[in-house]
Amino acid sequence: MITNSIFLGIVGPWQIAVIVILILLLFGGKKIPELMRGLGSGIKEFKDATRSEEKDEKKSDKELDNK
Repeated sequence: MITNSIFLGIVGPWQIAVIVILILLLFGGKKIPELMRGLGSGIKEFKDATRSEEKDEKKSDKELDNK
């Protein structure tokens, strides 16, 4: 059963609990909000970059269609 969950990439509630406990032990309660803020800002920057890339691509496609 364990090998099936490894190969399928399924993370169960016990695995999540262990990960959360390890994060708390490694970083402590005061450092976690700072880590989450950094993670959130990184995700936001990534989304903004992909959106701007899509806009540039659509603009280029429209310019090519007009010629």
